Amino acid sequence: MIDYRGSFDFPLPPDQVWDVLEHSERFETWWGWLHEFQRDGGGLEEGSVLRGVVSPPVPYEMRIRVVLDHCRRPHRIDAHVEGDLEGSADLLLEPRGDGTRAAVSWTVEMKQRSMRIAARLAPPLMRFGHDRVVEMTVSSFRRHLGRAVDPPRGRPVGGGG
Repeated sequence: MIDYRGSFDFPLPPDQVWDVLEHSERFETWWGWLHEFQRDGGGLEEGSVLRGVVSPPVPYEMRIRVVLDHCRRPHRIDAHVEGDLEGSADLLLEPRGDGTRAAVSWTVEMKQRSMRIAARLAPPLMRFGHDRVVEMTVSSFRRHLGRAVDPPRGRPVGGGG
């Protein structure tokens, strides 16, 4: 079981963070750990499905499917995860000064036999892989948001650029 809670600050207000997140066609270029990404359905809206392969910096891959159960623009996404991981995940975007505090949480169970064995035998290795993916995701998203803003005017450029 992976039970995670974290929060991160970003330099844009929630509506602009949401606008950038809607560009899922760019996810694979933002995040090197994500492959074979597809989105079924519209943007970040109830019923949309995100699927792909997660390749953390440890020797395993996970095929996942994320179903968006509830979306309230620009504040909240509730989803459930299926595939090599199963469980639930949430994203909450709240104003914080001129920017956004993003609170994320997920509780997922590893379904691949090899992953379950690795989790029992080497929990620090599994936690290391998980935490590196989270760090890479947040760091890359911060860089992307920084490029999505026109510094002289402080407005988004080209739909998230």
